[in-house]
Amino acid sequence: MANKTEIRIGGSGGQGVVLAAQILGKAAVLDGKNALQTQAYGAEARGSLAKSEVIISDGKIGFPAVRVCDILVVMNQEALNTLIRDLKETGTLIVDSTNVNTIPETKAIVHRIPVTETTKKTFREVLYANMVMLGALVKTTAIVTTDAVEKAIRESVAKKTIETNVRAFKKGLEIGSA
Repeated sequence: MANKTEIRIGGSGGQGVVLAAQILGKAAVLDGKNALQTQAYGAEARGSLAKSEVIISDGKIGFPAVRVCDILVVMNQEALNTLIRDLKETGTLIVDSTNVNTIPETKAIVHRIPVTETTKKTFREVLYANMVMLGALVKTTAIVTTDAVEKAIRESVAKKTIETNVRAFKKGLEIGSA
């Protein structure tokens, strides 16, 4: 049976959860795996709940949506409150501790990482929090290689922001849990 990991990333529209998931999926493909990425967000988009999903597998992906996720990454409290019900009991929960105050009781392994706070201190704005979170996710789970993510970032973001996005990803690697 193929090794398959289902990941859901949640936050508010405008936090870059879709871009982070697209880069993660692209990195998986660069690592020689199969990947499928989907997204959903409210009609208002910016500010409303946004979620993006990535399925990474060594084999074929039979169903194109995450039903129960192995890894849940949340950028804020609303995303956690809404999406935690679909996290496997044995799953991994990664939360931006800057924006998440209360974590419901769970048997999942919980990683609290100050993503937004670190992004503000390092870059003086929150725009790159998605790349910091992506770095923390990769450090915590080793789901894809760092080289593949860096290459995917370079292929996916505007030319003028490449170096800052790569630096943000590397900052996330520094603060992620191993």
